Amino acid sequence: MKVAIADDDPIVCSSISTILVQLAHAAILWTANDGVGAVTCYAKQRPDVLLMDVQMPHMSGLEAATSILSNDAHAKILFLTTFADKQYIEQALAIGGRGYLIKQDVAAIVPAVQTVLSSGIVLGSEALSHLSIGTDDATQNVGNHVASRQADQSRSNPFANLTNREQRISALIAEGLDNRDIAQQLYLSEGTVRNRISDILAKLNLNNRTQLAIRWLHSQPR
Repeated sequence: MKVAIADDDPIVCSSISTILVQLAHAAILWTANDGVGAVTCYAKQRPDVLLMDVQMPHMSGLEAATSILSNDAHAKILFLTTFADKQYIEQALAIGGRGYLIKQDVAAIVPAVQTVLSSGIVLGSEALSHLSIGTDDATQNVGNHVASRQADQSRSNPFANLTNREQRISALIAEGLDNRDIAQQLYLSEGTVRNRISDILAKLNLNNRTQLAIRWLHSQPR
């Protein structure tokens, strides 16, 4: 896999590069030390996965990711930072980031990159714990003010009222599968999958797949 790294600390770029090359046999296309450099480099060479820091000079990682995703909606950006700030996490997911990982969780970097490469969504344990403080607020902010009806039930077990098939679809969405892949796995038509997803979102008062994936990840034992 081809990976790029944007971090304002060259030592961090070097260290992460070494980890990915040695443990994941990744090819490092480029590194950048600010957001402007990340946007410029991405336009020239598009990696399979881009590891992006949040706070960088000239242009933040969130701003850089927004710019990149506006030109390439399929960009796979994994935020890797020291800041486990709830607002940063929510914003990173809202703009289309595929995950949020804290740098100190070094052992999780390789599997996280591999998960994002496979179109999965990654939330490190520390990031997830911060989102867990007010789960409803987190999912609302990601999707711009989701309705909060039945909030108490959603907090205790948001998937309690779903059928087994709907729960399975929710799990597959959290793994990053698209409608075609889900249809193949469950022997359903893509139209049926779309309808089931619409039903799930309505039952959980959510607006999109990202919110659903976050809710599913929250519901799993950690």
